[in-house]
Amino acid sequence: MSYQLIETSTLPDPLEIDFEPLNSRYRPMVICSTWLFFLMFMLVMSLTRWQPFIDIHPELIAVYPLGLGIAFLVAILISLYLYIAIPCKQYCLTDTDLHFACGVIFRKIYSQPILRIQHVELKRGPLERTFKLASLQVFSAGGAMHTFEIPGLSLDDAQKIRQFILDHKGVQSDG
Repeated sequence: MSYQLIETSTLPDPLEIDFEPLNSRYRPMVICSTWLFFLMFMLVMSLTRWQPFIDIHPELIAVYPLGLGIAFLVAILISLYLYIAIPCKQYCLTDTDLHFACGVIFRKIYSQPILRIQHVELKRGPLERTFKLASLQVFSAGGAMHTFEIPGLSLDDAQKIRQFILDHKGVQSDG
């Protein structure tokens, strides 16, 4: 059996993949969901603080304004992080592979050959439906969990990518 040596200098650079950004509606959707969560949390704190049924310890009442302030500050910090992090999430579909890149500080690039994709799902929650977005979950053979998920795609793009993968996952490349 003979082996052909491949020089690493002749391999394509994975950092030169022409990635596409996620849909522009994805960032407002995620930030909106973050604020909805924190507003609900602060509402529960306030209802608990001002409810007349149970006597609350005076020390808990004293830290209520501090708790609201901390929750508000955390919501602002998470929103700022998301504002920076979401543009770092990108994807690329080629004739042979599907790539997804993410990470602000630690950059990750997930790549899955289309031939190895076992199954692909479109996922849409209530907020995604409101913003006309979808997530694409990619499953490879051998795992119960999805290999990776591409969030923030327009519904049309997600359906096109899904159909492309389904149409080409059994097609052997001649390259």
